[in-house]
Amino acid sequence: MLSDLSRDLVSRKISPVELLNDTLTRIDKHDGTIRAFIEVERDLAQKAAAASAERHAQGKALSPYDGIPIGVKDNIVTAGRVTQCASKILDGYVSPFSATVIEKLQALGFVTMGRLNMDEFAMGSSTENSAFQMTRNPFDTERAPGGSSGGSAAAVAAGFLPVALGSDTGGSIRQPAAFCGLAGLKPTYGTVSRFGLVAFASSLDQIGPLAHTVSDVEIIHNAIKGHDPKDSTSMPDSAYQKWSGSLSDVTLGIDESMLEGLSPEVRASFDKTLAFLKGKVKAVKKVQLVNQKYGIPVYYLTATSEASANLSRFDGIRYGHRAANAKNLNEVYERSRTEGFGPEVKRRILLGTYALSSGYYDAFYGKAQAVRALIQKDYADAFSEVDAILMPCTPSPAFKLGEKTSNPVQMYLSDVLTVGASLAGIPALSVPGPADGDGALSLPIGMQLQGPNFSEDRLFALGRAIEAEFPQKRAVL
Repeated sequence: MLSDLSRDLVSRKISPVELLNDTLTRIDKHDGTIRAFIEVERDLAQKAAAASAERHAQGKALSPYDGIPIGVKDNIVTAGRVTQCASKILDGYVSPFSATVIEKLQALGFVTMGRLNMDEFAMGSSTENSAFQMTRNPFDTERAPGGSSGGSAAAVAAGFLPVALGSDTGGSIRQPAAFCGLAGLKPTYGTVSRFGLVAFASSLDQIGPLAHTVSDVEIIHNAIKGHDPKDSTSMPDSAYQKWSGSLSDVTLGIDESMLEGLSPEVRASFDKTLAFLKGKVKAVKKVQLVNQKYGIPVYYLTATSEASANLSRFDGIRYGHRAANAKNLNEVYERSRTEGFGPEVKRRILLGTYALSSGYYDAFYGKAQAVRALIQKDYADAFSEVDAILMPCTPSPAFKLGEKTSNPVQMYLSDVLTVGASLAGIPALSVPGPADGDGALSLPIGMQLQGPNFSEDRLFALGRAIEAEFPQKRAVL
């Protein structure tokens, strides 16, 4: 936990250099199997750890967390370092600036540890779409770690790092957190700057943390949130709410339609979690998110349309991969994008371009936005009666690698329980729930807490109660 590491650093029980060396040793020993990292920026991390050690020696630590390693998903840029979004199209791209979240973490002394694997351009639910490698789940290396932030989740679950940054568009933090036995947060849209996050779907993307505990997620969220004038969608600090209530003040909402089609293990975990929370909260009340059944088509029409527009900048002209021996400008565009993008990215660009094309815009994208507004209204109506909503994070535990790659629609349905919060822009926290009846953890199962805008503090309180009641075993490598 970050608090334990902080205490050890402040008391000089361990130095930042020793902590980094321990981190690198574990990565060197096990990441050949897990493949969480695309690149470990060893030299840069060692320089940062040495600088942190000097600050501690002088009593000038930047924060209680100065010297703690943190992982970064490969779509969050750092000045002077390669960022590729796990894609060939950005081969060798070196960012001239850092993302706002990176600047904030480095100002606190966190040591960034390189590039964590992901589905290419954050498009996927299993981290099988990376152009470089396939990441494996530390709990069972034959299974997926989830996606698209699978490298971030696997790195933390494997014990390489105490915490990592991911990005969540339709569940890409919460689903891998659930598969890997972690806590993970998709913040309220606009509370964390997107400046320096390579865009997939701009109205949905949010940066958030993954960690072993809810308290660690809360620490990192508080470190990276805040208004940023460089992000036009950034919310003013005055919009944030500090919650000082107790669980006995909370009315918890349940939508029974979200419990259909769950695996027996996930349903049993949900029932146990709900039974526990009934004894902690003020009341449990049924709610109806009646338009959630349209969440997957609305999400994929919205996300692919925005991806089609956002990824048009990768053209072989300005930066990244350019095809050799192209005879004219059209060939540069066509061949560079054909060679640079993987199959899933091409599929989503084509879907989005079609949905935005003349004659189809109103029927597809326009209608999707109308239904998105209905989904947002459903949540607003629910939160007029309840303070938070509990549902599973995924319909099943982690699936096997290769199990869904031949059927994209089945892969997309992995997000059926997470896309609603993304479309509504509300915060959602994944926290490990109870697993097997005898308490022995085989595969992790994630529970999801959703709340109204800026209700992260309330979700953290609920999440801490769940993790205290149902302690989780960690992956053994």
